[in-house]
Amino acid sequence: MDTELARTFLTVITSGNFSNAASRLFVTQSTVSARIAALEDQLGCSLFVRNKAGTMLTPAGHRFQSYAATLVRTVERARHEIGIAKSFRASVTIGGRFGLWEELLFVCLPRIRMALPDIAIHAELAFEDELTQGLVEGRTHIGVMYTPQHRPGLVIEALLEEQLVYVSSSNTPSQFPDEDYVHIDWGPEFDIQHKAAFPDFLGPGLTANIGWLGLNHILAYGGSGYFPLRLVKSQLAAGVLHRHAGAPDFLLPAYLVYSADPSPETVGPILQILRDTTADILRQ
Repeated sequence: MDTELARTFLTVITSGNFSNAASRLFVTQSTVSARIAALEDQLGCSLFVRNKAGTMLTPAGHRFQSYAATLVRTVERARHEIGIAKSFRASVTIGGRFGLWEELLFVCLPRIRMALPDIAIHAELAFEDELTQGLVEGRTHIGVMYTPQHRPGLVIEALLEEQLVYVSSSNTPSQFPDEDYVHIDWGPEFDIQHKAAFPDFLGPGLTANIGWLGLNHILAYGGSGYFPLRLVKSQLAAGVLHRHAGAPDFLLPAYLVYSADPSPETVGPILQILRDTTADILRQ
């Protein structure tokens, strides 16, 4: 079976429909339809039901999902193992949100290199959809994210719980959120908590999908926003940013996501380094 067909099948699942899958794969929607039709012809069954409600898996599609993931993951693992530099015995790809790289995964990298000098590490920045797709296909070995998606063959493990705090460049804001508030997209769980805490909030003048963008804007031009406490500790200590007793904090869990059968010689030790390093950082 052509792995491109299996990869297209998995992309339709993670994207929700044929149109979104086509955009993600940089092909036309008719190409996606043709690939799925070819796959269904090879398997002798229908994999999707397409209607006004969207694209849904048939019972046969549900059964094939784990096999497609295994097929693509096996091919990607072989590509990684065969394609690594001669000076390394293996290669591991770690992907994570930008905010989770800052002051966390960046700190883990030198520890991993020191403990496992014969393993090549590939570090990636991505959002949850792309991370999940990479994990399903085997291109990514470890994902660190805020809103994991449950997929066959993947393990989701709690790593830490972020404390999102309201900080401002002003020491005396008049309201929460104030007029210079910068809204950061920390994911759907944060949005639910935010809407519940500020039901009358009409919306921000500035939004950012990466915390680094919002924080640097506030530091350069003033304003306020919600950020993980671990990221703004130094600015709070220096008096550059200020916390305010009237603003609620929010909790945002972050997770490790990896294959259900991680290699005990490569991925396993790296997962433990990530756990230990995170615990060390949270104790500081």
